[in-house]
Amino acid sequence: MIKFENINKSFGKLEVLQNISLNLEMGHSVAILGPNGSGKTTLIKSLLGMVIPDSGQILFDGKNIKNEFAYRSEIGYMPQIGNYPPNLKIAQLIDMMKDIRKGKKEGIIIDEEIIELFKLKEMYQKPLGTLSGGTKQKVSAALAFLFDPKVLILDEPTAGLDPLASELLKGKILEEKRKGKLIIITSHIMADLEELSTHVVYMQEGKLKIFKELEDLRIEYGEERLGKIIAIFMKNNFEKTIA
Repeated sequence: MIKFENINKSFGKLEVLQNISLNLEMGHSVAILGPNGSGKTTLIKSLLGMVIPDSGQILFDGKNIKNEFAYRSEIGYMPQIGNYPPNLKIAQLIDMMKDIRKGKKEGIIIDEEIIELFKLKEMYQKPLGTLSGGTKQKVSAALAFLFDPKVLILDEPTAGLDPLASELLKGKILEEKRKGKLIIITSHIMADLEELSTHVVYMQEGKLKIFKELEDLRIEYGEERLGKIIAIFMKNNFEKTIA
């Protein structure tokens, strides 16, 4: 579905992505992990067309995304922090996005389940600039799922959400995974990733260190908890470096 083939990206002398190759399939839920500065954000921005790799190619449904834009309509993106025009109301933002998408593609499916789950219609007339961080997260989630995309990219999706909202969102993510969609998640909350993910990508200093099924990692390391698995890997990797 999505292939990263030998992706390299540098900003000046800093090598942010170094020869990254990944094959992400439909029906998978992929956790992308790594310390700050590992290249996670640059990898995702490259897929979204916000960063252009220096070399290599990214294929979406077998087609190179370079200089292409139509594929983005198949992606629902939930940023960690949603920056919206402060004077715009929630209803205006959602209606505007519907109008933009309808103008580009006929017969689109609208999925308002998140809007209903989070009771956003009760807050439709509130300006976005007055919303709490958690409510903005709910709006971002609603927009990500709104057009029934084949691929969901969720950056720290439960950050700032109250426990009930977090569980509702996780339920929706699992529902979409069962439909066979590809889900890409970044999060620092290991328990969420254990619950939601089928595969794990671990990056460090711009390099791909791990890309395996979560269950295979549990067997390999003899641990159930993903955080513990990553800690053991990092410890072993450090010991190899200084040996």
